[in-house]
Amino acid sequence: MKNMVLTGTVVNALTIVFGTLIGLLLRKIPDEMKQTIMVAIGLAVVVLGIDMALQSSDFFLVIVSLVIGTVIGEWLKIEKRLHQIGSLLERKVGKKQGGDIATGFVSATLIFAVGAMAIVGALDSGLRLDHSVLLTKSMIDGFTSIVLASTLGLGVIFSAVPVFLYQGGIAIFANVIHQYLSSNLLEVLISELTATGGVIIFAIGINMLKIKEIRVANFLPSLVVITIIIIFKQYV
Repeated sequence: MKNMVLTGTVVNALTIVFGTLIGLLLRKIPDEMKQTIMVAIGLAVVVLGIDMALQSSDFFLVIVSLVIGTVIGEWLKIEKRLHQIGSLLERKVGKKQGGDIATGFVSATLIFAVGAMAIVGALDSGLRLDHSVLLTKSMIDGFTSIVLASTLGLGVIFSAVPVFLYQGGIAIFANVIHQYLSSNLLEVLISELTATGGVIIFAIGINMLKIKEIRVANFLPSLVVITIIIIFKQYV
């Protein structure tokens, strides 16, 4: 059963790996073209984040979750620790393939792991064994990883690990607890998770456009906070 639950997640991780390998072969793309492509992706990510954020039915809860989650993230220094992991990988692998491994790892992890499709797709895999959303996401992530790897280097390939753990964890968790949650609660939860993730995605776009450097990874606990708030609100 678990193998079936993880099918979409496994495919997603593999497309990131293969996309990165293809991207590394295309590193001779002119720098001007790479920069323009990254700006285009950044703009698309910003628009996607806005679209996701507008799906909330109670944005006040999203704001509360972001504030509490960011406080937790700053306290845990998640951004710093992710960069430390990336730097460790960089020391182990070296820069033979070029690019900043730490930056590639962190940027790709946030882009691939945070978003509506990651959440909804993993929930669909766990609740209904329906992998169509994750398979669609796999195609998108595969093409995105080609571009990211051609600009940010080898670090992108390591993002497949947290993506697998994140989406796989959601899928398995959803498969276990779905019998305890009402369909109405699931609908609200997905909506607010998507909105919270949308704000985070928007911040990623701001970073990609180099408008302002934001410690986006420190926002991630907000996704846990909004989940707790929605479930608490439902049963209290």
